[in-house]
Amino acid sequence: HDVGAGGLSNAFPELVSDGGRGGNFELRNVPNDERSMAPHEIWCNESQERYVLAVSDEQLPIFEAICARERAPFAVVGKATEEEHLTVTDSHFADDETKNTPIDLPLEVLLGKTPKIIKDVKTSTETGKTLDLANISVTEAADRLLRLPTIAEKTFLITIGDRSVTGMVNRDQMVGPWQVPVADCGVTAAALDSYHGEAMSLGERTPVALLNYGASARLAIAESLTNIAGTDIGDLNRIKLSANWMSPAGHPGEDAGLYEAVKAVGEELCPALGLTVPVGKDSMSMKTQWNENGEAKSVTSPLSLIITAFGRIEDIRKTVTPELRTDKGDTRLVAIDLSGGKNRLGGSCLAQVYKQLGTETPDVDNPEQLKGFFNAMQTLVRDEKLIAYHDRSDGGLFTTIAEMAFAGHTGVDIDISKLTGTDLEVLFNEELGAVIQIRESDVDDIHSVFDQHGILDLCTDVGRLNDYDMITFKRDDVVVLENTRTYFRTVWAETTLKMQALRDNPECAQQEFDVKFDTEDPGLNTELTFDINEDIVADLIAKDAQHITNPKIAILREQGVNSHVEMAASFDRAGFIAIDVHMSDILEGRTDLADFNGLVACGGFSYGDVLGAGEGWAKSILFNANAREMFKTFFHREDTFSLGVCNGCQMLSNLKEIIPGSEAWPHFVQNKSERFEARFSLVEIQESPSIFFKGMEGSRMPIAVSHGEGHAEFISEEAIGAANDSGKVSMRFVDNYGEVTETYPANPNGSPDGITALTTTDGRVTIMMPHPERVFRTVANSWHPDEWQEDSPWVRMFRNARKFIG
Repeated sequence: HDVGAGGLSNAFPELVSDGGRGGNFELRNVPNDERSMAPHEIWCNESQERYVLAVSDEQLPIFEAICARERAPFAVVGKATEEEHLTVTDSHFADDETKNTPIDLPLEVLLGKTPKIIKDVKTSTETGKTLDLANISVTEAADRLLRLPTIAEKTFLITIGDRSVTGMVNRDQMVGPWQVPVADCGVTAAALDSYHGEAMSLGERTPVALLNYGASARLAIAESLTNIAGTDIGDLNRIKLSANWMSPAGHPGEDAGLYEAVKAVGEELCPALGLTVPVGKDSMSMKTQWNENGEAKSVTSPLSLIITAFGRIEDIRKTVTPELRTDKGDTRLVAIDLSGGKNRLGGSCLAQVYKQLGTETPDVDNPEQLKGFFNAMQTLVRDEKLIAYHDRSDGGLFTTIAEMAFAGHTGVDIDISKLTGTDLEVLFNEELGAVIQIRESDVDDIHSVFDQHGILDLCTDVGRLNDYDMITFKRDDVVVLENTRTYFRTVWAETTLKMQALRDNPECAQQEFDVKFDTEDPGLNTELTFDINEDIVADLIAKDAQHITNPKIAILREQGVNSHVEMAASFDRAGFIAIDVHMSDILEGRTDLADFNGLVACGGFSYGDVLGAGEGWAKSILFNANAREMFKTFFHREDTFSLGVCNGCQMLSNLKEIIPGSEAWPHFVQNKSERFEARFSLVEIQESPSIFFKGMEGSRMPIAVSHGEGHAEFISEEAIGAANDSGKVSMRFVDNYGEVTETYPANPNGSPDGITALTTTDGRVTIMMPHPERVFRTVANSWHPDEWQEDSPWVRMFRNARKFIG
């Protein structure tokens, strides 16, 4: 059980109660550096990153050994009892019987069935005011909406989070060669050798609750479904929902509103759709009050329902994104409007940017049509009839199509003459719906699918792509809204620029913004000097299978490292036997590197990713005589190889004194952006002695980047020149034109001359900051050419290591 709300006071009783048991607990056994805390402070403290577990007496020694190896602190706090009774003691007050047992009561009292809550509440409905749209121009409205934080680009939030760890992330937020954050949902693979997977999406329409509680809740459910509809899920009942309710309980009208919303979801919409909500949580105190200079003040949050939808995916390769494709022949854009032209603007982003609310909100008027829409999309996804898909939500049709154009780096011509309503209503209403890109040759088949699922009358052909980079909305031949894609794209990015410049290195923020003005930017691209589909070790693996002679690779990790599983899978695919080796195994003498052919120091959040984590890792080797000698001997053996990635790169770079031929290596320090960087970046393989990159020289391809301290720091300009002249630089960051760069974000850490991997004189030891192990499968790449099959180009470096062993 995780420790969350209520702290141990909730976690421990629920843990034993779920097993039909009671428990005796001793508070002073709880790991705690502040011994002066009172019993209730220890018992109810909500410190995170703690867990409680039930372990049988006979297995406790095994558990202790696991924790010792992983350096995971734990303590035995209590014992389960046959009697369903809760007893909590505090040995600090052993001399005072009245204080020694702060809790002594039957569990039924604490966790028994509580009486049904009865509240006397009054319904309070906000009628709002009719929207005043008389003096609002479409052009100004579009600009305001693109800058609204709800709609605006959120790269500044996305790139500071590790989105590639596990090597099983198939669809992250960033879409297409230009890595635009417009993905509707997230998709992960079920395993490192499977195309089955899981999709997850979010749905919320909090502003709508200001006018209509039930509609807000229904729309949250519906939006989670329209967000996930572009994946290969199949039956709607495969989706399960998690509901996070947030409400200012007790505020006038809000309790009745919460009841209305829960009833709308639990008793009406979900049963109609055949969906269940098996899990969720609530926060019922969404109101704060204070006194300022004698004046009572308060802030109240409206009712918020955040829905997370989860669904099993049959084939993750069939996921459709919002990226418009210009290389698929003649295509058209089709708008699907599940409201049937109602155009309700109450609670919309358009109303918000003009400080209005409106009266009538969007809603889920016909659950059967919503089911028909979802089932139609599933048929088209499975039959691969959709080129691009994006659901209509915040900002309406305009932002939906604009975001699709941003992802595809293309212009669009849209004709809204067949859509009912005024220009403002048609472009900016947030009724349920979607926009899809389809091939002209598939129109008849797709119409047949729409007709079969009862939504053909809700679909309208609205546009085509253009090659002159303009986003144009017309009504017949009259231009309603028009500007360059670059203009809209940079307006959309202004919020990210402002936030990023305040938080990070402003120079880097400006460089990232400036790149968006380059209309000729080719985006991520690849140029390979080898056959991506050639398995250069197939004969060796076949030989290994017959004689069981697979070489062994030590997958070395330290406390907190989290990239070891995908690293093991990468070497496993190349024919190695991957062995998990914790640093504690080395220091305690349980493992000897003499038994291995190769060693890889893995990346991830070692020591919780504190600054200089790799340096601390290195010192644990250098300052331990046995470990130092073991590593030194391993590095000097001419039949071994070593690889360091991310934190492992930083660690090996600090072992220079015992690694022959590593004199040119730098230290790795904080990124120039002053921020953790998670990117999908282009690199070029340099000619070097590295055994990992044989035959790959001159290749350019993208790779996952995820580090906070990747900047290669040399002691002087002369040292940089010496490293470049040494021929030991194995990999450099390049921009989308293939030029070596120091410009952010193509070079995410600002390393001089784009240096991001180096090797030794004989090439047996290589260090690199990016993560090849996270993208060794094509499906784990945020973007990739359509022709790539199972293996990405990065498999070659692991196979090169197997070839080296022979």
